[in-house]
Amino acid sequence: MKKCVVIGGGVIGLCTAYFLFKEGHEVTVLDQSNMDSGASYVNAGYISPSHIIPLSAPGVVKKGIQWMFDPSSPFYVKPRFDADFLRWAWAFNKSCTDSHVKKAIPAIRDISVFSHELYESIRKDPEFDFHFENKGLLMLCKTEKMLEEEAKIVKLANDVNLAAQVVNKEELKNLEPDVDLDVIGATYFQCDAHSTPSEFMKNLKDYLISKGVNIHNKEEVLDLELKNNRITAAVTSRSRYEAEEFILAAGSWTSKIAEKAGVKILLQAGKGYRIDVNEKTGIRLPAILVESKAAVTPMNGFTRFAGTMEIARINDDVNQVRVKAIADAAASYYKGLVIDQKALKEASSGLRPLSPDGLPFIGRAGDCRNLILATGHAMMGWTMATGTGKLISEIISNQKPSINLEPYNPARKF
Repeated sequence: MKKCVVIGGGVIGLCTAYFLFKEGHEVTVLDQSNMDSGASYVNAGYISPSHIIPLSAPGVVKKGIQWMFDPSSPFYVKPRFDADFLRWAWAFNKSCTDSHVKKAIPAIRDISVFSHELYESIRKDPEFDFHFENKGLLMLCKTEKMLEEEAKIVKLANDVNLAAQVVNKEELKNLEPDVDLDVIGATYFQCDAHSTPSEFMKNLKDYLISKGVNIHNKEEVLDLELKNNRITAAVTSRSRYEAEEFILAAGSWTSKIAEKAGVKILLQAGKGYRIDVNEKTGIRLPAILVESKAAVTPMNGFTRFAGTMEIARINDDVNQVRVKAIADAAASYYKGLVIDQKALKEASSGLRPLSPDGLPFIGRAGDCRNLILATGHAMMGWTMATGTGKLISEIISNQKPSINLEPYNPARKF
């Protein structure tokens, strides 16, 4: 048994704490927030092995430059003369190649499928009761060109043993009988599932507390004490925590904290937004509105509309122009859908940690021998959370990893 401190109380941190506890380790979780907001609470709730193409893919940089001048665009990068951002941008650009995508697909598939299996295992535990459904995911297309592109991804998914198919308008009507869709067709990934994030987060947090895991919110890590290339303690705004192993799962804040241990990683914050509609929408299946890059999820008691990737400095501001763009996109795909002003005003945002190559950082952090990183999951944090937590517990418990860890090596070159 080891004494472990997990820095970060989002879904990655809590899943890590869960699997460490299961292995018999003594666990303390530290988080600077109140642990009721942020990316772990505002995401689309997808467990999506279908998302096998990394964010860094050919054509993304060109498209990003075009979108940069549109305040309502789904992808926005705020240019700035900041050394960390420029290094990240250079590495991102170098990663936008066909060869990188080819290498990334099996790595994304492996951890996503692994995570899906672990979510299924957790929900069978009688101490857990959270919304989780295996209904698949639709990729709704308005144009023939986009449907052709999505059909290519179906082929790639089938090649790595993921269940997916192209569906026509008639088949789509059978899948979504209660809505009037303004699309020409879709692809359907039966391999996907969805959940209600707030339910799982509360369930997981309550479970950990009931088992004696120490969870401290509103405790910002101010410093990491070092001796002989090892962290001896995390110093917070309230106390000092000694441990044998330190796991850094602080999302977009991870790189700043890692610097306190002399560890540098390339990471940027990508802001996403969500709108929750409590009125019945008739939507049965989760969907991506492909041309608009927005997500739709029928959650437990409400429908969530989410989207945008806004790469700027860390902040929790809500840009109503971007919120309205999500609502307008939803209305253009679902005829008759109305999202009222109250829902728009109550929209919220969250920051997702972006690695340059679209793959997470999972593993020991270079020269600092007892620091393990668990970050950089981009839009796949919810999908990969349980798999990441399990892999971290295997590293600390000196067990053979369930999947190959090399693609997620924090020391990899770009």
